[in-house]
Amino acid sequence: MSFRSARQAAGLTVRQVVEKLKVSDAAVYMWETGQQFPRGSRMQEIADLYGCTVDELLKKDEGRS
Repeated sequence: MSFRSARQAAGLTVRQVVEKLKVSDAAVYMWETGQQFPRGSRMQEIADLYGCTVDELLKKDEGRS
């Protein structure tokens, strides 16, 4: 599961994530493209918002390298 697929599975838009987590849309973009990961201290908060586990967020999608 990627950050993008987790967000989409949760039915959230980037704007909703920005508002709920108080981060920039650029930060969400960087998470979703793998250019950067959120701080470890935020991972559980993101997983809770997306309705998944931290392990699921960090696991690569099938077909992704």
